[in-house]
Amino acid sequence: MQSTNQQSTNNQWLLLIALVLVSISGFSQSIISGTVLDNKNKPIEGANIFIEGTYDGATSNEKGQFSFTTDAKGNQVLVASYLTFETLKMPIVAEDFKEKTIKLRESVNSLDAVIITAGTFDAGEKARVSVLKPLDIVTTAGSNGDIVAALQTLPGVNTVGEDGRLFVRGGEADETQTFVDGIRVAQPYGATTQNLPTRGRFSPFLFSGMSFSTGGYSAEYGEALSSVLLLNTKEEETQEKTDISLMTVGLGLANTQVWGKNSLSVNTAYINLAPYQLVVPQNIEWNRPFQSLSGEAVYRHSFANGMFKMYAAFDASDFDITQETINEPYKTRVDLNNNNFYLNSSYKGNFGEGWQLTTGLSLGYSKNKVNLASNLINNDETASHLKLKLKKSFSDRIKLTFGADYFITQFDENFNAIFDSGYDANIGAIYAETDIFFSKKLAAKVGFRASNNDYLKETAVSPRASLAYKSGKFSQFSLAYGSFTQAPRQEYLKYADYLTSEKAAHYILNYQYSRERRTFRSEIYLKEYSDLVKYNGNFAQFDSSYNNNGDGFAKGLDVFWRDGKTFKNLEYWVSYSYIDTERDYKNFTDKVTPNFVADHSLSLVGKYWIDKWKSQLSITQSIASGRPYNNPNETAFMNGKTKAYNTLSMSWAYLITTQKILYLSVSNVLNTQNVFGYEYANNPVNGVYNRREIIPAANQFFFVGFFWTISDNKKDNQLNNL
Repeated sequence: MQSTNQQSTNNQWLLLIALVLVSISGFSQSIISGTVLDNKNKPIEGANIFIEGTYDGATSNEKGQFSFTTDAKGNQVLVASYLTFETLKMPIVAEDFKEKTIKLRESVNSLDAVIITAGTFDAGEKARVSVLKPLDIVTTAGSNGDIVAALQTLPGVNTVGEDGRLFVRGGEADETQTFVDGIRVAQPYGATTQNLPTRGRFSPFLFSGMSFSTGGYSAEYGEALSSVLLLNTKEEETQEKTDISLMTVGLGLANTQVWGKNSLSVNTAYINLAPYQLVVPQNIEWNRPFQSLSGEAVYRHSFANGMFKMYAAFDASDFDITQETINEPYKTRVDLNNNNFYLNSSYKGNFGEGWQLTTGLSLGYSKNKVNLASNLINNDETASHLKLKLKKSFSDRIKLTFGADYFITQFDENFNAIFDSGYDANIGAIYAETDIFFSKKLAAKVGFRASNNDYLKETAVSPRASLAYKSGKFSQFSLAYGSFTQAPRQEYLKYADYLTSEKAAHYILNYQYSRERRTFRSEIYLKEYSDLVKYNGNFAQFDSSYNNNGDGFAKGLDVFWRDGKTFKNLEYWVSYSYIDTERDYKNFTDKVTPNFVADHSLSLVGKYWIDKWKSQLSITQSIASGRPYNNPNETAFMNGKTKAYNTLSMSWAYLITTQKILYLSVSNVLNTQNVFGYEYANNPVNGVYNRREIIPAANQFFFVGFFWTISDNKKDNQLNNL
């Protein structure tokens, strides 16, 4: 009996000790409580607050309040997170925690955060605000599959029909540089002769997006006074397919293969304008119509943390024409043969904590053989670009980009096998740029670029800065400033190594509104030129005297409106540009507006899908005011003005089946007689300088094509590439 009582007493003591221990344990827990607010001191409901590495936590109520207990001791990390806000991590001592007010900042990575838009049009799947959808600009009537021609419907670009290249905001065509996957293309256009328009070398088949900057671009890019065009090849291919093109001007064949982490896309084309020129009247005399054989290929390999891409393109073309000239009693014959090759390899990947590496190199080779009025001119250019770029994300709010470029150019020219000219130039550059997001509504980009040209024996430092402010849910303002330098053009450098780089300063104010497939942009800008090249005589030649005493300015307004929502199945955009620009350069006797500039330019592009006909109809109307020209019969320099430019183009794409398309296109439907300028005689007859009109090679261009895509999913087609 005593033993039983003793056991009962022991059990009572054990129960009492357990209750004491539980009580002590309960008292050892810490209470974590407080309030979660945004930067405007408004409560955030639904925020998650917890101790890192534990299951202890709570969710804030409608007043932003939270409270929970934890067994954690000592130094801990309190985490507060919520959707579109930055996650906050706060070091605490658990047992000493006092009620706190936690403020969360809005995340700058949210879809409605501010982005810098001054001077740049973006297109592509990865563009935050895509002013142009991926590659849809090449469905524009009148562009005939030429990316450069389609860009001429955007504000800030002057249409120079006798040239065909990009002239941006009062700048010459060679002031625009083209990059593929961030690597420069030294020869982006096909070879041509005076007053015969050229085309861009690249087809839209292999590109997924682009960024076209009309000014104020990043410190990453140099050797461009006016503009940068960035073309991005597709990141990956998931479908194997074959594209066949049968056209009135030639044939095309493309194929994509995918295996494992690799893919290869190949595109080839043969162009011959002979059939077209037999049907359409020509304004020049063709001895041998233009013909070309070209091809492109992109190989991709995906690594765990990056991607390697190799892009290669070749183009072999030739033509033979007889051109009229006002200064000779007989016509001038031009026989041109051009061979071009471009190779580009790049790697982009992530490593470490927040680091990104981009590197690559390119090689471009172009060889021209020209028989000009029985004079033989041979020239060849070899150009390389080596690139290294590093990007570090220190947080969502601060990102640093820095890198280096090295450009190598070798140019040689021989005239009649008796006179040689040329140059070798190496340009090394370093740059650094910081993206700072002060808030969801305010961001800045600040940087500089420093370059050294060993041929010109000069070093230049170019600061760049941009600022963007989000004024509303769908609208924002951007500012941009930049200093830019570019070595003088090839035709000067081959004779004069004592010149310095030409310079330009850009000032841009941009407003953009984008909502539900509607985009409005307006931009005012000022561009100031200095150190432009001048020379004496009628032409730049070996015995001319060159200097950098030229200068100029360009200022204006660009407006863009795109609407894909108001009307069912209709997407359209309107571009308007006004420019006031003057230059004193080349052999000008005064500061005047150059002959490639129209003060006012207007483009209207519409694309309408007709369900019943399974067709896409596209119309492009382009209008521009007259361009200046110099009339030596008048005392004032560059005082003449051509008549206004006006052209209406139409195209029709009919889906025979999902993968078979019949495409028809007509440029200048109304057969408007446009005049680009006048060529005047060097010497007067009876006191009068005679002239002839500079007009298009043909008033109209007709195109018919059949495009067939073969793929496993039976859905892919070439509609976006027409």
